[in-house]
Amino acid sequence: MTALNDDIRLRHMLDAANQAIAFMEGRSKLSLDADAMLLLAVVKAIEIVGEAAAKITKERQAEIPQIPWSQIISMQNRLTHAYFDIDTDVLWQTIVEDLPELIRELETQIDQ
Repeated sequence: MTALNDDIRLRHMLDAANQAIAFMEGRSKLSLDADAMLLLAVVKAIEIVGEAAAKITKERQAEIPQIPWSQIISMQNRLTHAYFDIDTDVLWQTIVEDLPELIRELETQIDQ
């Protein structure tokens, strides 16, 4: 992979993280439990964040230690392979606590 591909993947991560937050705008954690379509949309967006993160070179990941690469990739693997056992409490925490912080860091990296 090249630096250009890494930059594209960072943008994919940012776009998908923003989508997940937009899907939840004006909704609560209870919405994830009650609305299967919303749950699937949010899960897919977070899977994309993780898939893009996994495709970024190890060298580029090492340059941005503020991003919890292994946690992001692990979550993607869990959502993909244990789709039948999604913990909406963890998903909600990811949306309201982790994604905003990730978005800020990605914006900083992309703007450089």
